[in-house]
Amino acid sequence: MRARYGMPLKITAGITAVGAAGLAYAAGFEARSFRLRRITVPVLPRGMRPLRVLQVSDIHMVSGQRKKRAWLQSLAGLRPDFVVNTGDNLSDTEGVPEVLDALGPLMDYPGVYVFGSNDYYGPKLRNPARYLLEKAQGRHGLNGNAPAVGAVHNPWEQLRDGFDAAGWLDLTNTRGRLKLEGYEIAFAGLDDPHIKRDRYELVAGGPEKDADLSLAVVHAPYLRSLDAFTADGYPLILAGHTHGGQLCIPFYGALVTNCDLDTDRVKGLSTHTAEGNTAYLHVSAGCGTNRFTPVRFACPPEATLLTLTPRD
Repeated sequence: MRARYGMPLKITAGITAVGAAGLAYAAGFEARSFRLRRITVPVLPRGMRPLRVLQVSDIHMVSGQRKKRAWLQSLAGLRPDFVVNTGDNLSDTEGVPEVLDALGPLMDYPGVYVFGSNDYYGPKLRNPARYLLEKAQGRHGLNGNAPAVGAVHNPWEQLRDGFDAAGWLDLTNTRGRLKLEGYEIAFAGLDDPHIKRDRYELVAGGPEKDADLSLAVVHAPYLRSLDAFTADGYPLILAGHTHGGQLCIPFYGALVTNCDLDTDRVKGLSTHTAEGNTAYLHVSAGCGTNRFTPVRFACPPEATLLTLTPRD
C-alpha cells in the first residue's frame, strides 16, 4: 500500500507547496513590485516639441497601502507635461483621502481624468474563474450581465471635488483642453463603458482642428468606444481597466481582459482600426488590484510615461 500510494501523495504535496509559493509571490512580492514603463508614440504634428505624458490607472486604493502611496507620490519627480488618470482609483469606501494624498504631488501638474466602475461602486468578492466563464459567454460588466443588486456606493463625488480643486479636467462624457507652454491639447473623454455609462454622442465629431493635438480617454477599452474614437480620427486612445490580465501565464500572456478587447492588446501600445482609420491604443496594466484579490502574477503593477513625438 505504501508503494502504491506514496508517489501520488508526494506529488500532491509538491503541487500544494508550489501553489502556496506562487500565491505568496503573487500577493507578497509582485503585487507590490511597482514599475514605470516608458514608451514613445509618434502622434504629434511636425515641428512640435516632444510631450511627456504620465498615465496612472487602476490604483484601487485601500486604506493603509503606504508603499503604493509613496510610489505614486514619487512619480512627480518625472516632471511630466501633463497627467492622465484613467480611473478605478478606489477599492475602499474610506480610500478617498489616501488617493488624494498619493496623487497630491502629481496634481501640481496639469491633468485630466475619467472614472471607472470602482470609483462609483465598492468591490465584491467573486470567484476569479467567473472571468473565464464570462469571456467564453461574451458577458462583461453590465454589458451582458444583470445589474448589480445591493452594491456599495463609493464617495466618488469627494474624489471628483479633490481633482477639480487641483485643476484637473473632468472628462466624463465631455471634452476639455489643457494649455501647455504655447500648445493647446484637446481631449474627448467617456464615462465607463463597463457599466454602460458611456455616451459617445456627447463628444462625437472628432479632433478639434484649432488644437495642436487631440487625444481620447476612456477607462474600459470596449470595442464600441475604440471604434467610435478611431472612426472619428483620434490619433491616440488612452485606457486602463484590464489590469494587464492580472494573473498571466509566463511566455503565454493574459487569459482575460474583463471586456471585449482581445488578449493580444491587454496592455501596452498597439493599434486599432475602424472605418479606414487607424489609431494608437495604449492600455495601462494599472498599479492596483481589487481588494479581495490582491495578487498579480507575470503582470507587475505599473504606471506609464508616454513620450509623444512628431509623426515620421
